Amino acid sequence: MRFLYIFLLICLSTFLQCKKAEPSKLKIFKYNQSSGISSLDPAFAKNQANIWAVSQMFNGLVQLDSNLQVAPCIAKNWEFSNEGKTITFHLRTDVYFHQVDVFEQASRTVNAHDFVYSFARIVNPSLASPGSWIFNEKIADNQAFVALNDSTFQLNLKEAFGPMLGILTMPYCFVVPKEAVEKYGLDFRAHPIGTGPFQLKVWEEGTALVALKNPLYFEKDSKNQSLPYVDGFKITFMESKKMEYLSFMKGDLDMISGIDKSFVNEILDENAQLQTQWTQSLRLYKAPYLNTEYLGFNQSGTSNFAQNKAFRQAINYCINKESMIQFLRKGMGHPAHNGFIPKSLAPYNEQKTLGYTYQPEKAKALLAAAGYDGSELILHTNETYKDMALYIAKEAEKVGVKLKVEVVQPSLLREWMVSGEVDFFRGSWVADYPDAENYFSLFYSKNTAPPNYTRFANPQFDKLYEAAVKEANEPLRMHLYTQMDSILIEEAPVVFLYYDEIMRITQQNISGAKPNASNALDIKYIQKL
Repeated sequence: MRFLYIFLLICLSTFLQCKKAEPSKLKIFKYNQSSGISSLDPAFAKNQANIWAVSQMFNGLVQLDSNLQVAPCIAKNWEFSNEGKTITFHLRTDVYFHQVDVFEQASRTVNAHDFVYSFARIVNPSLASPGSWIFNEKIADNQAFVALNDSTFQLNLKEAFGPMLGILTMPYCFVVPKEAVEKYGLDFRAHPIGTGPFQLKVWEEGTALVALKNPLYFEKDSKNQSLPYVDGFKITFMESKKMEYLSFMKGDLDMISGIDKSFVNEILDENAQLQTQWTQSLRLYKAPYLNTEYLGFNQSGTSNFAQNKAFRQAINYCINKESMIQFLRKGMGHPAHNGFIPKSLAPYNEQKTLGYTYQPEKAKALLAAAGYDGSELILHTNETYKDMALYIAKEAEKVGVKLKVEVVQPSLLREWMVSGEVDFFRGSWVADYPDAENYFSLFYSKNTAPPNYTRFANPQFDKLYEAAVKEANEPLRMHLYTQMDSILIEEAPVVFLYYDEIMRITQQNISGAKPNASNALDIKYIQKL
C-alpha cells in the first residue's frame, strides 16, 4: 500500500506540473486534520473533520452565506405553498457532476431526480445514516420528495417547519449520483463523486488527502470570476498537536484551527491577539461560534436543590464569568449574560434578554430563600474542562455552596446524562443548523435525552415552541423565540456560562479564510497569494 501511495503521489505530481506552465505558481491550500476522516460520503458527515472535507466536494439545494443566511446554490430560487408545508425548488441547469467513468459521457448535469434519490437514501434505514433524523417526523408520509420535472424539485412536509431551509444547508442534504453509489456501494465513502469545487485525486487514509479544482464548477464570485481560486487542497493527518503546530510555524501548513493550550502562550498575548513578532507573518481570524457552554441541572434527579429554582438562580449569580474567560481561556468567548442563544444567531440581543451577571450577594439571598442547608452537590465533567469546573467550585464556595468536582470519561458522562444518573453536569450545544429552534429543542418536554438532558418541562415553553416551529413569518418566529429564552432565564434549568468563539490562524499570504459562526471551511473562497 505504501508503494501504491508513493506511485500515486508521483503521478499526481506529474499531473500538477503538466497542469501549469509554471509549477511555482500552483496554489494548493494545506491544513491538518488530527482526528482523521472516516468517510467522504455526505450521508456520514457527522463531525467537523468529515464535514470540512465533504463540503469541498459536494453541493446542496441551498447554502449559508457569511452571515448565516440561507442563499441559493443548486436551487436558483424557491417558494412555499400549502401553508408552508410544500417547498418548491427551481434548479440551475448548468451544474455537472465530477468527470468520472461512472457516467456514459464522463459527466452529466444534476436534475431533480438526483435530489429525490439523495434524500430518499438518507432516510433509508438500510443505510443507517446518522443524518436520517433531519427528516424524521417532518416529511409527508407519501410523496415527500418529488421531481415535478428535471429542474423542479418539491419537498412536502407533514406540517410547516420554519427552520427547514436551514436544515437543507447541512451536508447530509448534498446531492449524490445514483450511478456512483450503485457502482461503489459502501466504498462510495472513498469515491466522493459530487458537484463541488474540488474533486478527489488521492486519499491515503491516515496519511494525506489531495483534491484538485473541478473545471466544471458552476459558481462565480461577485466579479464574475470562476470559483475556486486555488488549484486544490491537501489535508494531512498528523495526530500530534505539537507536530501540527511546528509544521504550521515552518510554513508547511497554511492554516491551523485553534491552538493547543501547550503552545498558546508562544503565539498569543493575554488578550488572545497575535503577539507583535507574528503580526507580519501570520493572520488571526476570530468569530462568534454557534456553541453555548453550560452546566445542566437534572430536574428529575435525586438532588432536591437541583430541582429548586432559587438554588439554580443562585449558582447562575455566583460565577464571575468575565474572570473565568480571561484567565482560563485567554479572553476567548463571551459571558453568557443573554440567555441560551449564542451571539450571531437571531434572536440574540444584548439588551432584550439580559440574564445573569456576577452578583454574589444576590446569590446568597437566593440560597437562603431556597433553604440551602450546606449539602454537597457533585459537578460531573471531563478532563478537558476540569480547570473550569474547579474554578466554578471555588466561586460557589465563596457564597457557601459545597460543590465537589468529579472527572469522568466523556463517553461515560454522556451515558449518565442520557440515563439521568447525574444531577449536575457540564454540557455544551453546537448548533446542527443555524436556527434558534435547534437550541430550544434541548428544553422541549416531549424530547427525551438527548437532547433534553435536564428533563426540563414547562407548559408555556412547550406551547411557544410548538407555535414557533410552525411559524413561517420570520419576525413573528423571532418574537416567540425571545419569549422562550426569557422563560429559560427565569427558570434556570442550566447555568449559562459562555458563548464560544472560533479561532483560525493562517499564513500571511492566505486570505478569505475567515469562518462564519457555524465554523464552516469554504476553500472555494480562499486565495493563496
